[in-house]
Amino acid sequence: MGVTASTALVIAHRGASGYRPEHTAAAFLLGIALGADAVEPDLVLSRDGVLVIRHENDISTTTDVEHRPEFESRRTTKAVDGHALTGWFTEDFSWAELATLRAIEPLPSLRARCAAFDGWYPMLRFSDLLALLDAAERPVRLVAELKHVAYFRSFGFDLPRLFAAELAEAGWTEDPRLTVESFELSALRAARAAGVTAPAIYLLEASGAPVDAPNLPYADTLTNAGLTALADSGIAGISVDKDLILQPDAAGTLVATNLVSRAHAAGLTVFCWTLRAENAYLFAQNRSSSGAADAGASGQRGPRGANGQYGEWAREFGQLLNAGVDGVFADQPDLVLAVRDR
Repeated sequence: MGVTASTALVIAHRGASGYRPEHTAAAFLLGIALGADAVEPDLVLSRDGVLVIRHENDISTTTDVEHRPEFESRRTTKAVDGHALTGWFTEDFSWAELATLRAIEPLPSLRARCAAFDGWYPMLRFSDLLALLDAAERPVRLVAELKHVAYFRSFGFDLPRLFAAELAEAGWTEDPRLTVESFELSALRAARAAGVTAPAIYLLEASGAPVDAPNLPYADTLTNAGLTALADSGIAGISVDKDLILQPDAAGTLVATNLVSRAHAAGLTVFCWTLRAENAYLFAQNRSSSGAADAGASGQRGPRGANGQYGEWAREFGQLLNAGVDGVFADQPDLVLAVRDR
């Protein structure tokens, strides 16, 4: 693995989502208890304009809504950011209705431990998480992602303004713990215009273009000129898939790309996503079929050779940290901390 000397932030991705159903109070509290420097919620909206913590507005696979007969008629097909999706969507429910649902693990075949907690925990509002962080025994940062902003705007919702209003109500407007991120650059600018002064992080894919600017491919922003322009516009950093940080060389060995150094030269911080210990999520070079025991907060073993079994996570996490990134999103934050703090 090599020696890691890193001060990268370890951000509990949707909470400690490798151990508890994502975006629940249990996941966030466990992430904090395991030592994460920050937690990351994704924010969508209810029908009555409440900021709700879910990875997507489609809640078909992350809640028990499919098994709730009173909501059967709400199942529908929508075009969300250019993709046709069939399911149940947060904007078709009031917060009072969403509060009756219970979280489930969206990947039960990979994360049976998380699935064991299906039905235990309710959904959360953004305000609930702010209160949870204010009650924490130590300062924990918050990296909040604004989701589907252009989509919600088509329904008359101004998500960045609602975000700013909830921050103000909770006393978080000037809180140094806060960072805001989005795949939509216009959302970050709208949040700033609404009074959000927190550092803004632009999420970038390796290919394609953002839904709010289809004529500005992500690849253009990832050039030296694009990175400089981003920094000059007041954006604090970028957050990218780990595939943009590590890539195999001609011999198949994973090596760091020059993206981190180029972004740093432009004055940008660099986050990457997502560090996960299971074989299914590791680079092929770091997968294992040895049947070694899973490590981490669960303390249980995974099945031999299965995609849900942990692979050579310590090696991969070390490779990413050694690439010089400033922050990483992790489903098992304790494991990344173990590598970072060796």
